[in-house]
Amino acid sequence: MTIKTPDWVKEAVFYQIFPDRFAKGTNNNSRQKFNPKLEPWEAKPTLQGYKGGDLWGVIDRLDYLQDLGITALYFTPIFQSASNHRYHTHDYYTIDPMLGGNEAFEALRKATRDRDIKIVLDGVFNHASRGFFFFNDILEHGPHSPWLDWFKVEGWPLSAYDGSLPANYKSWINNRALPQFNHDNPDVREYIMQIGEYWVKQGIDGWRLDVPSEVETPGFWQEFRDRVKAINPEAYIVGEIWVDARKWLDGTQFDGVMNYLFAVPTIAFTAGDRVDKSLINNPEYYPAPAIDAAEYGNKIQELFTLYDWEIHLAQLNLLDSHDTARLLSIVGGDIDSLKLATLLLFTFPGAPCIFYGAEIGLSGGIDPDNRWGFPEEKDWHQELLQFHKELIALRHQYPALQTGAYEAIHTKNMVYGFKRTLGESELFIFVNAGKESSIANLEFTQTEYTVIYGTAEIVVEANQTLTINVPPQQGCIFT
Repeated sequence: MTIKTPDWVKEAVFYQIFPDRFAKGTNNNSRQKFNPKLEPWEAKPTLQGYKGGDLWGVIDRLDYLQDLGITALYFTPIFQSASNHRYHTHDYYTIDPMLGGNEAFEALRKATRDRDIKIVLDGVFNHASRGFFFFNDILEHGPHSPWLDWFKVEGWPLSAYDGSLPANYKSWINNRALPQFNHDNPDVREYIMQIGEYWVKQGIDGWRLDVPSEVETPGFWQEFRDRVKAINPEAYIVGEIWVDARKWLDGTQFDGVMNYLFAVPTIAFTAGDRVDKSLINNPEYYPAPAIDAAEYGNKIQELFTLYDWEIHLAQLNLLDSHDTARLLSIVGGDIDSLKLATLLLFTFPGAPCIFYGAEIGLSGGIDPDNRWGFPEEKDWHQELLQFHKELIALRHQYPALQTGAYEAIHTKNMVYGFKRTLGESELFIFVNAGKESSIANLEFTQTEYTVIYGTAEIVVEANQTLTINVPPQQGCIFT
């Protein structure tokens, strides 16, 4: 079959927002009515505390995001929930009042549409929460509840809170706060399908699907795709799959996945032995041991063999997220390592995604330390912000960096070089992850080259050799 993915994704630059930590709006009437007790914005984040960020705050920061060059926003969950991360869904049709409610979302959708910024929401459809009406009815009425078959009840009595007793129902990774849906129940299936349709009708541009591999009901994600795409053929469906995702990327389910298979070798190559292994708590995101350019090239080539090229162009590429420690901390605060990884991110096929605050030097360890409040401007790493702006501008300026063919042309020692080609446009990208300057020699195809980013000395020799001298821990782009 011919695989088709949304065209806008191939040109997009995403920004991942954790709403409670990005920005507080000035007109969140819902929060003012509740007057909740909030943690200080600048205080160390905790597992259960709220800081009070909301969607009005996102609207206030759209000028900043547009100036950065962002064209799409991926939000971690925004539906009503009793958790700061909102993966414990109470109501799939209600935007959390602490985030400003449905009124704030409608205002956000209008403001982003006016700026041609897309919105992708987090769909948590594997599990709900103890506060979800249908499960709460079971807690209230036991075996008399009409919603028993919506979940996987295994015995009585249910123990939703007392960890000393068996929960007696299936939950995600045995977390009794997250009862797992019975997706084989046609009513559950239809309920989730209608949620997917509803928010696309409300104007969202796609769904990021949380732990979709846990949903094993045959045909479930195929139907989800068909029904969402029937409303908007250009809606983006991206799954949270950390490993080989061929099972879901056959053209009948997801358009792409969160591309951790790109992140891991990229960090291992650019950061090497600077990676702080104590901040890695997931074997599927383990950028160690250090690798050289040849091994990096092999891993990237292996990645390219997994999927159709159309899928690669719609992958959600990232370096860190709300589920990992922040990259700046992982690399031990080494800005050069972070910049090299980011350079590779913005020159790779697929849509690059920035975890909020990475562009201004926000650091943090394992959850919840990776979820600090977005700092005041006086605490921004301005040089790093400018670096991100320049790379994003280049990606927008040169379509070859978006959809051009990818070919590795130099993989020696710690220098990795490749080119992106689209029609007559040809861009060369070289990265030296080593501690010493390094010279790469290539056969040249033209007599003059122009460096458009970075620091490198490029000499066209008389014997048809192109010499590229790249300083240590630096990268360059030239045409």
